[in-house]
Amino acid sequence: MTVDKDSLQQYFNDDHQMLRDSAQKFIAKHISPFIAEWEEQESFPRELYPLAGEAGFLGIGYPESLGGSGEGDLFMKVAFSEEIMRSTSGGLVAGLGSLDIALPPIVNWAPEALKQRVVPEVLSGEKIAALAITEPGGGSDVANLKTRAVREGDFYRVNGSKTFITSGVRADYYTVAVRTGGEGYQGISLLLIEKGTPGFTVGKSLKKTGWRASDTAELFFEDCLVPVDNLIGQENAGFICIMNNFLKERLMLTIMGYMTAQIALEESLAYVKEREAFGRPIGKFQVTRHKLVDMATEIDIAREYTYRAAAKMQAGQYPIKEISMAKNFATGVAERVTYQAVQIFGGMGYMRETVVERLSRDARLLAIGGGTTEIMKEMIAKQMGL
Repeated sequence: MTVDKDSLQQYFNDDHQMLRDSAQKFIAKHISPFIAEWEEQESFPRELYPLAGEAGFLGIGYPESLGGSGEGDLFMKVAFSEEIMRSTSGGLVAGLGSLDIALPPIVNWAPEALKQRVVPEVLSGEKIAALAITEPGGGSDVANLKTRAVREGDFYRVNGSKTFITSGVRADYYTVAVRTGGEGYQGISLLLIEKGTPGFTVGKSLKKTGWRASDTAELFFEDCLVPVDNLIGQENAGFICIMNNFLKERLMLTIMGYMTAQIALEESLAYVKEREAFGRPIGKFQVTRHKLVDMATEIDIAREYTYRAAAKMQAGQYPIKEISMAKNFATGVAERVTYQAVQIFGGMGYMRETVVERLSRDARLLAIGGGTTEIMKEMIAKQMGL
């Protein structure tokens, strides 16, 4: 990836480069030779999790006391997120990384015994964790979720359902948003629910346009009894946990956005040198060159702004407006750039065997997941005092 040297020096150091090198080798050995097949199968082997855990990738950003590599350097996560996108599969990245939206509430707010039991197993890759918030008909309206958990002695009785849950089919642990109180955001809590709990069933893997290598499922709870000890944080205080979690999730989706575009640009740059029309490479036509220039410009702006927003997070700030703006811009860039990449490839760009076809499908979800573009605009407007 071509990045301005000043940016590299400002945000990244030799440790980050070592991580990048390690990730590149991991991808070349364990992912790239198989990714096309996994995309067609709409799954990747569970064995990839312990391999990634052993390499230390799953533990990036988590406390050493829980089996992680240590907290405090957000740009380690940025660097790895950029490199793992080189797999060219948003679905694989989302599936392998589902722990990064499931574990933070546990790490930050769960009782110590629950942390010690769950987190090390997930960071090692032995177990898989998923976050379950979205409900049928609910979408981005988290404050009005319907799944109900009623306390009965030492248990919560849970009834309801979830949908569009990444890693939903094969996860072992689920961080589940439930309603324990009244209506609105003040009545929401988080529970850790384990696969195999009576009353908890997992639906079949859902068929998606993109992100095909990730499993996505519906979850059903029918009189599911969950120990009170599995409460994450305080009862009825789960909404704050969810909102805190969203900031980093949206940062990761932003990175997926500009990296999707970056890879599409690189594929296009290579293709225009090979493909000829009217007796010369198509890269020699001004209309093609200008498309590539516009693509590169938007990608650089998206990446640089994302780095700046991440730097604010690194400094302990909570840049809701900046991350929301970055997500909207970068995911829009992903759609525009992949559209132009397919156009540059012509008929080949519509074939499943080309990377740009996959990228164009995967790009579409980025403006939906983690909060839609419209929701992001509402959040930005609030931060602007509107």
